[in-house]
Amino acid sequence: MHVAIVSVGDELLAGETTNTNATWLAAEIADRGGTVRRIVTIPDDRVVIADYVDRWREAYDAVIVTGGLGGTPDDVTIDAVADALDRELVVHEAVRERLVEKGRILRENRPELFEEHDLELDPATGARLPEGSRSIVTDAGWAPGCVVENVYVFAGFPEEMRAAFRRVADEFDGAATSRSVFTPVPEGALNGLLAEIRDRFDVAVGSYPRKGSAPGRVKVSGTDADEVADAVAWIRGQIETVDPPAED
Repeated sequence: MHVAIVSVGDELLAGETTNTNATWLAAEIADRGGTVRRIVTIPDDRVVIADYVDRWREAYDAVIVTGGLGGTPDDVTIDAVADALDRELVVHEAVRERLVEKGRILRENRPELFEEHDLELDPATGARLPEGSRSIVTDAGWAPGCVVENVYVFAGFPEEMRAAFRRVADEFDGAATSRSVFTPVPEGALNGLLAEIRDRFDVAVGSYPRKGSAPGRVKVSGTDADEVADAVAWIRGQIETVDPPAED
């Protein structure tokens, strides 16, 4: 399964917020046998978001969009996704009812938020989703995510994004698998080895050096677990290998 990740937010591009969402998602998808092929960070711009979603939904099995689902004027992600898929925004009544209840509980538990900040929550706005979409509502936050065609839309707050992803995680299962070999051999001395691996086995291979005296890592990936295992065994017979560093 080939996946593209679109991170939305002016604050990400300004360096005010670290984009941990994309890193976390990529690792989760890889653990499930999927492959992330593209990651991009773009501004809260309705036209730009719609353009990426429209192009990438045709190129990849799934597109994940995170960020821009709140109730402020710069939160335009849902509108942009609807534009990309040429769908109207409609109020999901079940989502609206759930948001009404969440708002009631929040007002009871945190009345100061409403009194001091003149806060008003509009359930109808939060429940507007592209027509035909499948909503993702969690207890972690206010704004619901959704799935429409092969586009998955999650909130930008990490805890909310992770809760939403876990609801659909099984849909990202794939056949990819990977194994790593650690070696003290310098990366520059591995060029011939890496080229020969690609000739001998139907796998992808990458070399990742470490700082200081820490061993480097050779990662072998593929869709055939036996082929990956054979490639790893061959590598171990060609170069010196060591146990993984403690932090790994």
